[in-house]
Amino acid sequence: MSLFYGFILGVLGVWRLTHLLNAEDGPWEVFVRLRGLAGPSIWGELLDCFYCLSLWVAAPFALLLTSSWREGLLFWLALSGGAILLERVCAPPAPPYIEKPAPAGNPTGEDQ
Repeated sequence: MSLFYGFILGVLGVWRLTHLLNAEDGPWEVFVRLRGLAGPSIWGELLDCFYCLSLWVAAPFALLLTSSWREGLLFWLALSGGAILLERVCAPPAPPYIEKPAPAGNPTGEDQ
């Protein structure tokens, strides 16, 4: 298998697994329950952050697809980056954020 072909398959695999763990319900709501069990712990925060989770999911893919540690290190970050780019392209656009102007008598907008 060529390095490029392995990279493309790796990016797709990392994106799929990361998206499954981060955003999908799964069969019988398995992944919803998994995220619920993780709660507010470090594992729960990891499952809530696509970017963080993609780094951890990409690590075993990089180990399997490369033969040297230098190549593996570069592949690890590249696989995660590719999955993040794919997620940003495929995800629905975020709603626009509109900040309310501060009241006239309070220029900082903080409550006193």
